[in-house]
Amino acid sequence: MRIAQDLAETIIDPAAYADETRVHDAFTKLRAETPLGIAQPAGFDPFWVVTKHADIQLIERQNELFHNGDRSATLTTIDADKAVREMMGGSPHLVRSLVQMDNPDHMNYRRLTQNWFMPQNIKKLEPRIREIAKTFIDRMAAFGGECDFAKDVALLFPLHVIMEILGVPEADEPKMLKLTQELFGAADPELNRTGEEMDKSSITVDSVADTIAEFMEYFNAITEDRRANPRDDVSSVIANGKINGEPLDHFAAMSYYIIAATAGHDTTSHTTSGGMWALCESPDQFAKLKSNLDLIPSLVDESIRWVTPVKHFMRTATDDAEVRGQKIAKGDWLMLCYPSANRDEELFDDPFTFDVARSPNKHISMGYGAHVCIGQHLARMEMRIFWEELLPRLDSIEFSGQPTRTNGNFVCGPKAMPVRYKMQ
Repeated sequence: MRIAQDLAETIIDPAAYADETRVHDAFTKLRAETPLGIAQPAGFDPFWVVTKHADIQLIERQNELFHNGDRSATLTTIDADKAVREMMGGSPHLVRSLVQMDNPDHMNYRRLTQNWFMPQNIKKLEPRIREIAKTFIDRMAAFGGECDFAKDVALLFPLHVIMEILGVPEADEPKMLKLTQELFGAADPELNRTGEEMDKSSITVDSVADTIAEFMEYFNAITEDRRANPRDDVSSVIANGKINGEPLDHFAAMSYYIIAATAGHDTTSHTTSGGMWALCESPDQFAKLKSNLDLIPSLVDESIRWVTPVKHFMRTATDDAEVRGQKIAKGDWLMLCYPSANRDEELFDDPFTFDVARSPNKHISMGYGAHVCIGQHLARMEMRIFWEELLPRLDSIEFSGQPTRTNGNFVCGPKAMPVRYKMQ
């Protein structure tokens, strides 16, 4: 069944995610009327739009039937796909990270760093992360009661954490932030390399490729250093890692760094600022938290559900299949719509209410199955520590201007968030 053209155009429109009301209205209509249907916006190959939580889980647990790497793992135009394949010798990927891999490569590459990010191992990082959190909260207090929470606090705290884990010098953090925003904010004129307004069909492969090349140049130097002088950091694990007894090939190693250096902070910062956005809009929830700090872990998960910083991934059917009674043909492309799944009325009571005490909270923001986010435990710990340090000192907070979100249909969230507050 084909979905209405206006809905198809909305759910791929970067500006609709900056608005949020538009895209959620579209997803709500799709869940009710066409929960699994085919979209064919102008300039795109047709693809299935998967809007229901249960269907996304079903697809994500069948990794052999629904591949990440056969076609682009993110939505792309026909022209952009062609340009990437010409540039990459037939491959649809400008980078080949865990996101673009299927087994056996996915499992082998994931094992390289998986231990680093397991709960028992990141626990040793907690004292240092708490120190970093306190530094940024002290900085927030020093602003004197007004700041841009997104730009001045939420963006910078997770960035510093992941760069320490990678072993990137603090002086290079602004460069890493700029490149990350260019990559994920390719549709946003304030963040991309061109400074131009981009719609869903005009994002240029060249500008994204230039950003990736700059990342690779940087991490190539890191690799050479860590091979000569290994340290206790994730960069040393990647630089000296082996798959089946052989060193990582250059492209795979560079891709590994890039996913760690971008998704390793951007999603967490969006979730933190998005959680604060929701608290500014819901003073009753802020009061509930202040009176019961034991709710912080559920605040973290509700923020993750509410913001859903990763908006979609694509999968490709490796064989004929059936989902929700629909026949999926071998080679079909599917868009997994995480914001829709996280507002699914079948699973969540009052899904459009931000509830810091929500339990259970079976959001799917971190993915599911073999491709579940490798950094999920670190991200949760960072946010828990941040709120544990901030909330006892924060007496009140409200918007002091109009908050805005990034234009983007892949990874995006709050871009600017001017606030006025009282702190101890």
